Amino acid sequence: MPEMYFHVRWPDGMTQRCYSPSTVVEDYFVPGSQYALGDFVERSRTALGIAGERVKEKFGFFCTGASDQLAQIERTAAAYATVSDARVTVEALTGIDGSTR
Repeated sequence: MPEMYFHVRWPDGMTQRCYSPSTVVEDYFVPGSQYALGDFVERSRTALGIAGERVKEKFGFFCTGASDQLAQIERTAAAYATVSDARVTVEALTGIDGSTR
């Protein structure tokens, strides 16, 4: 499966490289775009859920990397829940080798 990363900037400027076992994240995130915090979390849930299911279909087991990444996103997002108009920027989508998508 073509693994990739989506690089995000949280409301306080902290950056994070997030893992996906599938390119499906390209259907949910546009590099350079900002998303309301809740929207970003929902898009992440959907994309990483689909990615995990794709791994299950191909290999017979759900990808723990996808579920672990989602849990990390949800924990980080919870820290900004009280920030008014909190937005997350998707800075880049890259292949596992670092190539830009």
